[in-house]
Amino acid sequence: MTRRTAALLSAAALLWTSCGRGPQTKTLDITLVTKALDSEWWQRVKAGAEMAAKENPGVRLAVLAPEREVNIDQQVSILEDQITKGVAALAVAPAGSAEVIPVLERARAAHIPVVIFDTDVNWPAKVSFVGSDNQKAGHLAGEYIAKLLRGKGQVAVIRGILGVQTHEDRLAGFQDAMRAAPGIAIVSVQPANSERALGMSVMENLLTRYRGLGAVFATNDQMALGAVEAIAARHLTGKIAVVGVDATNEAVRAVQAGRLAGDVAMYPEKLGRSAVEAALKAARGQPVDRRIDTGEALVIKQNAAPFLQ
Repeated sequence: MTRRTAALLSAAALLWTSCGRGPQTKTLDITLVTKALDSEWWQRVKAGAEMAAKENPGVRLAVLAPEREVNIDQQVSILEDQITKGVAALAVAPAGSAEVIPVLERARAAHIPVVIFDTDVNWPAKVSFVGSDNQKAGHLAGEYIAKLLRGKGQVAVIRGILGVQTHEDRLAGFQDAMRAAPGIAIVSVQPANSERALGMSVMENLLTRYRGLGAVFATNDQMALGAVEAIAARHLTGKIAVVGVDATNEAVRAVQAGRLAGDVAMYPEKLGRSAVEAALKAARGQPVDRRIDTGEALVIKQNAAPFLQ
């Protein structure tokens, strides 16, 4: 090979790489699909995901979601579109198992690795599940309520969308804790679809029906904050203990102010970051742990300050 030929080949290789066609500069498209982006919780999950993408050059991240958590069909359409685009990997927080698993099967058939986060699903083809122990979260809330009520009284539960495993698990953990406190009766379990306004409406109905209510467990902060508003409107703040899950900034401030009795932190930034990191490893063909636990912790007035972001 002459020096001229070698120089031409070297220049061609440099041009190939600089144009983005070479393996050294290949961009990996990772899509994170949440249940919604209409609350502080999901915005913080998004922020954590974006931090992970920023720390990994060559990653192009898209964070997509339906308008509301109840819009499961919209989430399915988003997933179908991303599969058609041929993204390198998906990280998905399923809004509904029955509706989402068939489209995840399409991703598997297209050789797109899928990381499930926040809400687990019984789908063997997932690369990993990233999230907290939701049963433990519910159990922590139940133990704390039992302590506040000194083992006796009436409690109600305001829960998220029926059939969504996150809320099923949180409810199951709470019920398990209540079995250890036989003097406490769960008088009602009502859905409020993870929405603040509906949580407020459900709480108003509970206050009308159960005059002896001592505490409420809400399976996420949006519903818990709605319940707090209804309680405040009837001048009952401090008389009915409310415990939520997620520890959003607004909820933590409500704990500090005494409007919420407690909360369970679920670390949304860590959740988003870990989901993207797992999806990126899967896209690169690297090993990924089958379960990545992002943790949970009880938040009360005495330890609330460090949970503010």
